[in-house]
Amino acid sequence: MKRFVVGLFLVAVTQFGCAQNHFNIPADNIAEKIKTLGVAPIFVDADSDIIYPQKELLLPLMADLNRKSEPFLLRKIQATGSFYAVTQLSDDPQQLFSKLIARREKRNDADIQYNKYFWKNDEIGAYIKNNRLDALMVVVVSGLTKTSKIFSGNLLASLETNYNFLTVTAQIIAPDGTVLWEYPNFRAHLLTYYPLVNLQYPDFSESEANLSRKTEVRFKSIDGIRRILEQKRSDWKFQETPEPEVYGRVFDEIASLVSHSGKKAEQKPADVKPAPVQDNTVKPAGEAAQKAAPAAPAPAVEAPPQAPAPSAPVSTTDAPGDIVPATGSTR
Repeated sequence: MKRFVVGLFLVAVTQFGCAQNHFNIPADNIAEKIKTLGVAPIFVDADSDIIYPQKELLLPLMADLNRKSEPFLLRKIQATGSFYAVTQLSDDPQQLFSKLIARREKRNDADIQYNKYFWKNDEIGAYIKNNRLDALMVVVVSGLTKTSKIFSGNLLASLETNYNFLTVTAQIIAPDGTVLWEYPNFRAHLLTYYPLVNLQYPDFSESEANLSRKTEVRFKSIDGIRRILEQKRSDWKFQETPEPEVYGRVFDEIASLVSHSGKKAEQKPADVKPAPVQDNTVKPAGEAAQKAAPAAPAPAVEAPPQAPAPSAPVSTTDAPGDIVPATGSTR
């Protein structure tokens, strides 16, 4: 019986250890292959399924909000300690996206609906080489229409129908075009894939006021979308922080899946400073020492240089092995 329990424990530990590597190749290989990761400016796929009636106002709003949120994503990726250097690239996002994209596919994997992107290998390789990178992270905001169930504020009414969302996908691509990592990531124990924002809402108030059994689906205003995406997070003291709540939730998921359990990127030898030389000479003390013959001093011992410890990785939450379908935004 004891052997059986120990065997189950070892299997569980093995499965848990494997699950911590959310890359498509072994974690040790990632540490060797990617020392410098470039993060492209966040793209907006204007040709995706965005049916918002004021699309000409929504697209520049999203471009501006993405640009303001990019530093938060960069800091979270850096904090994982998975790469020696993480660089934010400052190219024009619209022009770069048009240059790199090959095609888009709407996917439904394990009841998770998302847009999967494919890139031009030659263009990606040249871009990575020109910027002296080892790999490139691309993040895309795109439109997606899918069925979701949304409840009223008092939870007494609900409407399940098609809603138009803005969603986020991300990939890390090697110079040869190989996708090393992607989000949403199906290697995780528990997959939570939240939309960035729901562009529509069910108007329960109108149907209630008119005693109607039919609830209309309406589009949120531009100002409403902006306020939702600009809303700030609160810290443990319930004080407002600079980080936007909605972007921060998505970036937290991305960073937790980027962190791997293999060997972290090491510091360059030139960055390591040797420890100061310690004087271990034995010195006599007191009157007896004055009469005694002077002892030969012991040679100084130099402590070996010590490399600074790598940054602590972003921890991931252990959860059951089920994949949870995406839920709609109630914002």
